[in-house]
Amino acid sequence: MATEKRELKQHGVKGVYYGGSWLDIEDCDKTFSNPTENCSTCNHKTTCPRSRSRNASLDKTDYLYDICIVGAGCIGAAVARELSKYQVSVLWVEAADDVSQGATKGNSGIVHAGYDDKPGSNHAKFCWPGNQMFPALDKELRFGYQLNGSLVLAYSEEDKKHLEELKQRGETNGVQNLRIIDQKELREREPYVNPEAIAALYSPDAGNVIPYEFTIALAENAVDNGVELRIRRQVNAIEKTNDNCLKITLDHWEPKEYVDTTTQQSNTNAKLILIFIFLAIAVQKMSTHPFFYSGLIDDVNMLWTDTKTYYCIFTGIVLPVIVLLAPLPGGGASAVKNVIQTANAILNQTMGAAGSGTNVATDSMLVGGSGSKNIMGGVSVGQEIITAKYVINCAGGFSDEIAKMVGDESFQIKPRLGDYLLLNRNQGYLASHTLFPCPDPVLGKGVLVQTTLWGNLILGPTARDMYKPEARDMSPSSVQEYILSKCKRLVPSFDPKETFHAFAGARAKSSRGDWIIEVCQTCPQMIHVAGIDSPGLAGSPAIALEVVRLLQEEAGFKDMAKNPNFQPNRAPIITPKSGMRGLKMGPIGKNDVADPQSLSESEREKKMAANVICKCEKVTELEVVRAMQRSLPIDSSQGIRKRTRAGMGHCQGDPENYGCEARVRAIIARENGVPVEEVGGRPWPATSTLTQRWIDDGEKSDLEKRMEG
Repeated sequence: MATEKRELKQHGVKGVYYGGSWLDIEDCDKTFSNPTENCSTCNHKTTCPRSRSRNASLDKTDYLYDICIVGAGCIGAAVARELSKYQVSVLWVEAADDVSQGATKGNSGIVHAGYDDKPGSNHAKFCWPGNQMFPALDKELRFGYQLNGSLVLAYSEEDKKHLEELKQRGETNGVQNLRIIDQKELREREPYVNPEAIAALYSPDAGNVIPYEFTIALAENAVDNGVELRIRRQVNAIEKTNDNCLKITLDHWEPKEYVDTTTQQSNTNAKLILIFIFLAIAVQKMSTHPFFYSGLIDDVNMLWTDTKTYYCIFTGIVLPVIVLLAPLPGGGASAVKNVIQTANAILNQTMGAAGSGTNVATDSMLVGGSGSKNIMGGVSVGQEIITAKYVINCAGGFSDEIAKMVGDESFQIKPRLGDYLLLNRNQGYLASHTLFPCPDPVLGKGVLVQTTLWGNLILGPTARDMYKPEARDMSPSSVQEYILSKCKRLVPSFDPKETFHAFAGARAKSSRGDWIIEVCQTCPQMIHVAGIDSPGLAGSPAIALEVVRLLQEEAGFKDMAKNPNFQPNRAPIITPKSGMRGLKMGPIGKNDVADPQSLSESEREKKMAANVICKCEKVTELEVVRAMQRSLPIDSSQGIRKRTRAGMGHCQGDPENYGCEARVRAIIARENGVPVEEVGGRPWPATSTLTQRWIDDGEKSDLEKRMEG
């Protein structure tokens, strides 16, 4: 067994993964700073309107779109970007409070090669072609892609026979470069792997991404190129119109905390307007008073002999005072003297940050998980009705319900829950490749061990079918024991006490057992992209190409001219760093840009680029602001967390450590020009199997015991 830790390259630390390979920090500037290669995301200086992107589709002023995409996971995002290459108007709607809030957020991030897929299936048809598109995609969108390769381990001669079958299946699917390696080469590649493993199937073309960062990159680029995104829009109905279009009814919801706060603001504004009206009436009435126009200035007694005097007193003094003193419905909102302190106070409430969730039920996970209307305590604020010539159903776990709206009951979504544990970066050296056991014929690829792009060791997932009570009702401790014991079989030496986060995702498995990518049989104006379970992330760019083909060749949308202004490139949000060089940390307020307008743009950016907002991940104020000024709406620390990693480190935003979540919320409030009470927080406990957001020694010891079974 190897005793020395090998060097671990971590995305953003002294370099980045770019197009599959490592790029040293010295080479990043010349690769990323060419302004002709950067798209319009770099030029925005303001934030988006709430709950929608800044761009309207081709400056449309009516409610008719060529295409409406339902669902903003990695599939919907890939389709949106592909359609932005054409001169078509596209409305993209998402039920949750951000893109990538469903299954895309809760998965391994593996770009599979496709050797495990059944030949002839849609899985097999699109996985390998999609896999091959990732290096070029990353060079355009710069989301970070590592070509790390995968290994399927064999522990017996019977397992080795299975590896041969997998290799043959992969070659049938067109997968290249597969080979079976012996124990010696396996140990050279993975010195910390279980010594009982005697061989492995090696696929050098497998890679990994951070799935939500990949999706955000696709989404930003799609919107930059003309797609209009609206979040917090739940599709309630779809009806056919007489002119062969589809009328879509959307429920626009917002978190209750936001609605309550804006109601208070609206009432305050209404008070001021009412006072102004009363004063204007009083002034107008006084202008007709004889005291002013007759020249009898010395006759003060005349004031009290005219009823107009009392009218003016009543409208100009009494009524404004009554309005001013009247209580606001629902109680007044407290003044924010210090947004950081206020954000910390919100964070420390019993239920966590404002807008936080509780354990997320599977039904909610199918429509946005911890960002769904139910979990966020959403309140309907309006109904929107739009018309589209075509609808692309990318609604994930809700796609069967979308199909039913047009009379299609040909498939059902049977969610399969996958649970994960995430370990600190000091465990990342234990795996260079993605490590799998031999796949289960029913449950799939099995529990894996992998080092993420950012250097954390990820363990999981489970495969819990939600229609099976024994799987659905597993206790958190049983889930953890299952993951830890299975992963110990792959890499025995990881330390479970280094666990600091847990999460889950619901895979949208279909009753047909394969991906559904087809024109709807009951409504030719709808295309289903449904039941996209693993390896859907890998297949997503190839699936998007197929959707365009279906639109043109089978659905009848012939008039799809290329967009001559399509800009394929996107600048990264996160700046790679080398230690603490050029960075400053300190107590809240010391390095913050309290009044951005008091500095020149260059001075402001220089100060923000040095101000560390998240100590664990070394996220700067400038990175947070740049994320805010991109093309997608952000109004919560969770949105910033997914884009900059602020709050994703070891301390998980612990207020007693550095208070990064409160700092982030203060910046969001400042940039959006809203009270900090309107800024959403990170949901907790959401889908976590841990009992505490900030894990203590007792829970760490429990995890160690569960690893031993």
